[in-house]
Amino acid sequence: MCDKSFSENSNLKKHIRTHTKEKAFACDVCSKTFSEKYNLKTHLRTHTKEKPFACNICDKAFTEKTILKSHLRTHTKEKPFSCHICSKAFSEKSNLKKHMRTHTKEKPHACVLCNKTFSLQANLKTHLRTHTKERPYVCDFCSKIFSQKGNLTQHFRIHTGERPFCCDICEKDFSHKGHLNDHYRIHTKEKPYSCDVCGKAFSQKRYLIRHFLTHTKEKIHSCDVCNKKFSQKCNLNRHCLIHKNEKLYSCDVCGKKFSLKYYLNNHVRSHSNEKPYSCDVCNKEFSQKINLIEHYRTHTNDRPYACDVCNKKFSHKSNLNKHCRSHTNERPYSCDVCNKEFSQKCHLKGHYLTHTNEKPYSCDTCGEEFSRKIKLNEHYRIHTNEKPYSCDVCGKQFLEKRYLLKHSRTHSKKNLHSCDVCKKEFSEKFHLTRHYQIHTNEKPYSCDICGKKFSQKYCLSYHNRTHTKEKPYSCNVCNKQFALKSNLNEHNRTHTNKKPYSCDVCGKQFFHKRYVKKHFRTHTKEKPYSCIICNKQFSQKSDLNNHFRSHTKEKPYSCDVCIKKFSQKRYLRDHYRTHTNEKPYSCEVCNKQFSLKTDFNRHLRTHAKTKSYICDVCSKEFSQECYFKDHYQTHSKEKLYSCDVCNKQFALKSTFDSHFDTHTIVKPYSSDELIFSEIL
Repeated sequence: MCDKSFSENSNLKKHIRTHTKEKAFACDVCSKTFSEKYNLKTHLRTHTKEKPFACNICDKAFTEKTILKSHLRTHTKEKPFSCHICSKAFSEKSNLKKHMRTHTKEKPHACVLCNKTFSLQANLKTHLRTHTKERPYVCDFCSKIFSQKGNLTQHFRIHTGERPFCCDICEKDFSHKGHLNDHYRIHTKEKPYSCDVCGKAFSQKRYLIRHFLTHTKEKIHSCDVCNKKFSQKCNLNRHCLIHKNEKLYSCDVCGKKFSLKYYLNNHVRSHSNEKPYSCDVCNKEFSQKINLIEHYRTHTNDRPYACDVCNKKFSHKSNLNKHCRSHTNERPYSCDVCNKEFSQKCHLKGHYLTHTNEKPYSCDTCGEEFSRKIKLNEHYRIHTNEKPYSCDVCGKQFLEKRYLLKHSRTHSKKNLHSCDVCKKEFSEKFHLTRHYQIHTNEKPYSCDICGKKFSQKYCLSYHNRTHTKEKPYSCNVCNKQFALKSNLNEHNRTHTNKKPYSCDVCGKQFFHKRYVKKHFRTHTKEKPYSCIICNKQFSQKSDLNNHFRSHTKEKPYSCDVCIKKFSQKRYLRDHYRTHTNEKPYSCEVCNKQFSLKTDFNRHLRTHAKTKSYICDVCSKEFSQECYFKDHYQTHSKEKLYSCDVCNKQFALKSTFDSHFDTHTIVKPYSSDELIFSEIL
């Protein structure tokens, strides 16, 4: 048949059966047939549980003598079989035979159902079970079933805690030999698996397979329940647990349960603070391997995941998925309380804490609490003054990566978004979109109650609370309530007296970042906001809005008690104290109380006897700014205030206001000529 020769007739007979496929020996228990009597005898031990061959070193017992011999080599570290091509050594001949096919690319075993070929018959046998769905191996502890005996053996060690494979270098133990081999490459830096498309090398074959799917976009694993497809089997397995809702693994410390042991192991490290994975480049340590892999891409700048729509590339697949929703406008995560929808799960989690008012993350330095860990990490840098993101062009450093990205565009002018009308450039597209509404005067969002229109949806949401009087955010210290979360955060700092933001020029500290920006213009003298009627310029937009009402005579803020109206919200707030008789400002010298801060500051000067305002022209001194401004007009002769009715001009606003009341006819302004504030 094949001309192979043998020294003994019995060996020839055995060999001939490999051609005839004759199996003359059958098992009385399960009727399984064998070509050799010895194989039947060995098989019977699976029924009798007999293990006659014991290791004299560790007392472990085996059904076959050959398995014992292979096992002994785990103690002696003997590897008698070596590859003549690459000199790699193996403890078992079968492993060398398997290895040789990585060189020859030989795959002699083909599947009769799908024609897929395999280098090993055992792999073909395992593959066939994906068609038959056969799972013949059952765990005696939890009755979980498996398609491969090796998977059952590996699973069994979850119950026994056995880790028989030890690393020679760092003595770390593993439950599976494959895990030891994978681990060993961390020491040797070996990456034997390379991608045929881009040449990238990997230490593990599964990493190569996973990487290759980024080129093919193939999703070969599908869920039997909902038909959702996945490119990786591990992702399918995780997904299937959604349908089972099974959580077998529980934490011994806090009792929390998990569907996968992998999740439990990661969770346990939150108690022990163990970080077993470290970066070879910067030595930064991580508790989870996936975090190390993602971090490593910050060094290699590897971005294997590309968007099919705009070709933007990402280092993490999760970031690609988030980005894709910016095209589809998909928001798969909804709040159980208010039904608000979100495109990212982390945003839903952050939002949910606005209902529970839970802030599980607190700063060790100042005690400030945060609802999200990322916000705590950003806050820490205020104390440490750490600025980990630096510009490659000018070396300027930043607290957060997004600030660096915005700054980088000032150098390259790359990806700047330009306005077609006024050519103003913006680093972010949504800033351009918002700016463009100044030209179009588009206000697509209108209030159902009063009809007021807004260009932004969030402005409408904020405005609606003026009607509903809804104030969902409350202070834990004094129970004061706020309509906006940002206002609550600012208010909280009045209790802690914490002013984390400081001016780089004079060192003055502020509760909020935007106050620093406003203050900084007192140094630069920048006045970017100008009135379209009188061209007067202002450093703050709110000042422009307030000024604009001196032209329109608009008074949008009305008192609930006496219906009196005011042009500015602070005037309404000050006025309201005449009804409540509230006097929040108290003098520490004489204990006199005041309802207005201006009156309080004026009173303080009666104790100090100081006159802070000095006229440059005549050196006359004044204790109050308003008196100083009125006096200065007598030198300049400038008359800033003009009456629209009779065109009479006035140097002082107080005189102008008194004069204006003498007219009963007010000249109206067209709403098309005016730009109103989008704020309350």
